[in-house]
Amino acid sequence: MGSTSTGAGSGERSRGDDARARLLDSAVNAFAERGYHATTTRDIASAAGMSPAAVYVHYRTKHDLLAQISLAGHEQTLALIQEAVASAPSPADQLARVVRQFAIHHARGNTGARVVNYELSSLEPGPAAEVRELRRAISAEIRALVERGVADGSFDCPQPRIAATAILSLGIDVARWYREDRTWSPEDLGDAYAAIALRIVGARPS
Repeated sequence: MGSTSTGAGSGERSRGDDARARLLDSAVNAFAERGYHATTTRDIASAAGMSPAAVYVHYRTKHDLLAQISLAGHEQTLALIQEAVASAPSPADQLARVVRQFAIHHARGNTGARVVNYELSSLEPGPAAEVRELRRAISAEIRALVERGVADGSFDCPQPRIAATAILSLGIDVARWYREDRTWSPEDLGDAYAAIALRIVGARPS
């Protein structure tokens, strides 16, 4: 015995998904503008064009919104790095692609990235532990990439761990200061940051 979805059921799910997405977008903007602790569920609901009670239909607490934003942001970043590494043949090409995409990602999504990176202390213990694991995985990917370049002679870098940390910090900090009215496009930043990263690791001319 099985069941099939009805048109009404699909429509209800679609409306529910739309409401959840609108609340997430509103929460991102509110947390970035006011900070997590200064933001109320009324602020979030109002910006989404919904009643305050509607928040609790889709999320148990304000913290659930922050946790989802933070976890999704870190998962996207890890996937972006892994895909960039897989798309290039050599450590130098991999690093250039990773840093370019990382910078573009933080520039285009600067509002969400500010919440993801600067509201870590507001996370409750469970989600905070998950985020720490994701951040360790992100750091490990960059560190391993730099170490591969050192091992095969592509990079002249006596401190791979420090170099990896510096490279990650470059990209993350974009979210703090970048705004859409800047002269530089996200792609301009991506190209410049890729070149800077290669200098940090002492990339040898190919």
